[in-house]
Amino acid sequence: MNAIFEFFFKQYSDYETIDIILEIIAVVFGFLSVWYSKQNKLLVFPTGMISTLIFVYLLLKWELLGDMMINAYYFIMSVYGWYIWTRKTGDTVLNPVSRTTLKEKKTSVIIFISTLIFVFVVYKAFDKWTSWMAYVDTLTTAIFFVGMWLMARRKIENWIFWIIGDIISVPLYFYKGFTFTSLQYFGFTFIAIFGYLAWKNTINKNLQTV
Repeated sequence: MNAIFEFFFKQYSDYETIDIILEIIAVVFGFLSVWYSKQNKLLVFPTGMISTLIFVYLLLKWELLGDMMINAYYFIMSVYGWYIWTRKTGDTVLNPVSRTTLKEKKTSVIIFISTLIFVFVVYKAFDKWTSWMAYVDTLTTAIFFVGMWLMARRKIENWIFWIIGDIISVPLYFYKGFTFTSLQYFGFTFIAIFGYLAWKNTINKNLQTV
């Protein structure tokens, strides 16, 4: 039992207690945010903002620049998404759950490529482009940037990006030594799958009532 515990958590022996507590709090609020997103509830944004603010601090301290930028971007997009999700005309929601348009798909490609270039430049500027993790971190950053933008616009395809990014992040964060965050992304993967199915069901219901 001790060997298993050490395998998963021995890296925390060198961490400050406050950082461990903050990571756990951020993980809890991260789970809440993704769960509320699956439920298509507005609470996805305030809970997500708490989680991302904590992670921005921790990841900056741990010098994980790509991950830090992901969470800073999440916070900004949460403000944008909060505004988009609350727009109404009377009782009619102006931005219901829907599929991406051709224009939004083109924008997604632009966001993805632009993010790859931007994160690469940042890593090079700080002389951090030194290992395979930088490559993977750049890729996941681009994936999550697109996923967050699509979620803010209530597009079902956001879940596909979350699923792909979450699957990559599970072993990546474990390798980096952040077991709690790795477990968070493991849980996120399943919630994202059910989130996609729930939003797909919502779209089908909306089509039937048209």
